[in-house]
Amino acid sequence: MPLSRAPVVPTIDALLAERAVSHPERVFLRFAGADHTFSEVHRAVDGLAAGFQRLGVTAGEPVPVVMGNRFEFVVTWLALARLGAISTLVNTALRGPALAHALATADATTMVVEAAGLPEIATVAAALPKLRRVVVVGPSPAVIDGVETIPFAAVVAVDAAPPAPSHRVTDPAMVLFTSGTTGPSKGCVLSHRYGIRQAQLMVEHLGLRPDDVLYCPFPLFHLDAAVLTVLPALVLGTTAAIAERFSVSGFWDDVRRTGATVFDFMGATLTMLHKQPEQPADVDNPVRLAWGVPVPEFAPEFERRFGLQLLELYGSTDVGIPIYQRPHEPRVVGSCGRPVAAYDLAVVDPDDEPVAPGERGELVVRPLEPSLIADGYFGRPEATIEARRNLWFHTGDLVREDDAGNFFFVGRLTDSIRRRGENISAFEVEEVVKLHPDVLDAAAYGVPSELTEDDLMVAVVARPGHALDPAALRTFCGERMARHMVPRYVEVLAALPRTPTEKVEKAVLRARGVTATTWDADAAARPAD
Repeated sequence: MPLSRAPVVPTIDALLAERAVSHPERVFLRFAGADHTFSEVHRAVDGLAAGFQRLGVTAGEPVPVVMGNRFEFVVTWLALARLGAISTLVNTALRGPALAHALATADATTMVVEAAGLPEIATVAAALPKLRRVVVVGPSPAVIDGVETIPFAAVVAVDAAPPAPSHRVTDPAMVLFTSGTTGPSKGCVLSHRYGIRQAQLMVEHLGLRPDDVLYCPFPLFHLDAAVLTVLPALVLGTTAAIAERFSVSGFWDDVRRTGATVFDFMGATLTMLHKQPEQPADVDNPVRLAWGVPVPEFAPEFERRFGLQLLELYGSTDVGIPIYQRPHEPRVVGSCGRPVAAYDLAVVDPDDEPVAPGERGELVVRPLEPSLIADGYFGRPEATIEARRNLWFHTGDLVREDDAGNFFFVGRLTDSIRRRGENISAFEVEEVVKLHPDVLDAAAYGVPSELTEDDLMVAVVARPGHALDPAALRTFCGERMARHMVPRYVEVLAALPRTPTEKVEKAVLRARGVTATTWDADAAARPAD
């Protein structure tokens, strides 16, 4: 059967040029109270693209961008797209070997760096033999031997225009790195078509509107902010409001200040907001919809308290968003939604054979349109081939599917704990622990057992003003989960180590292991001497 023709979409830069004509005075980008219209952004992008061209940046050339959330970040990314160059968007928290790895992946001659990050770049410059110039945003006294540093403002060519675009919609536009929480991060090569099409699918399946203000408090080097906030705003001709960072105490004030009607969440952010003391003004906010993962069991209470709708979805940088809950359909508790028509999905066993409905297996994905998923891992052909074995992209995520086609996330293949012959999903343990009224945040992981395999440990953060009793927490878990899933160890911490995208760095927790402050259920059960 022949494939249906995929929708025709423009390049990212072509759509920006179109919006500068169709919505010239509409605010496109909102940063810390500063608004920038589509026409303003388009002029800035053209001027910066011309400046990059004068520096010798060419189509197809990777250019690392190391910046926090600010206007210059988006303009740089869009200007490089205008040239057909490839923005490699690097995590600003990286240091040492991890930073060198991300930058060396691009093998670049030019990069754009916020001044505060230049000293860290200098420490790894020896691993970047091709680096010739660094464009610096903001004043910085740091220098790199043998590398020219150029002020950002000096690059902008207001009196020149970049050449006519020669790149195609399926050409690479950016490289976004995976989180690297389970190993070295991989750079996902994302085309212009990937970016625009993912934005279009989000608009369609979440019911986003031209009068929405899309708010994101997460880093622009992450999928949520760049592809799933800025680009849907570009598609709709509306506003993307980007916060400097996520702040529990300042979140709702920032939402009100920016006029946000839609925001996204991830990890423990909803739990942190939910466990703040209730205020009479909680419902007095402009938000109508929030999307992300996971949607917790307290979702109905959260929706009533803040007067909005929560929607779950499933996605990753590698594949985009193939599964959505629909806003006009009843919520299936625990489900991240149903697939969209642009993808083919299956749940398989270790031999890539389909499992029966209701059984756990790995989610594998095939796009039914060109460049709908990442076009591989930058400079990693072996990893690209391995992830795409048997004509499926292997997500590494455990899911189950019910008879109605609803998908339920179970956990990561690499985030399971083997205990007494049983496989335990860390995700499922964490979901129960976070239900405890004294718990603000939690992470479950395995630590070595004297009986071989692992014992189960949870690190927890107490809700402000509350005291956590590990024994009571374990009893709470025992009443709500299978016996083999109940943690043996409980560690109460002031905060969990997290990446800038709010993912828990479990490698740090595993390395910490059992300490003198760890509560041990087995030791507590032994008779006193």
